[in-house]
Amino acid sequence: MTSRPFDLLNESVGKEVLVVIKGNINFRGTLKAFDVHMNIVLENAEELENGETKKKYGKLILRGDTVILISP
Repeated sequence: MTSRPFDLLNESVGKEVLVVIKGNINFRGTLKAFDVHMNIVLENAEELENGETKKKYGKLILRGDTVILISP
C-alpha cells in the first residue's frame, strides 16, 4: 500500500519513470536509486522534447533540488 511519497518511489525502482526538472526539461528512464534529497539515478535515460527522444544518456543523476515531478 502506498501511504507515503517514498513508498511510491520505492515501488517504482526498476521501472520506467518520467522526471520533469526546472526549465520544463523532461527525462525518461529506469529508476535505479534515489535519496532523501530526491536526487534521482536513471538508467537508459533519455531527454524528451515534445514526447520524442532528443538525446540519449546511459546513466544519469538528476539533482534533487531541480526535480519538479516524478511520474511512475
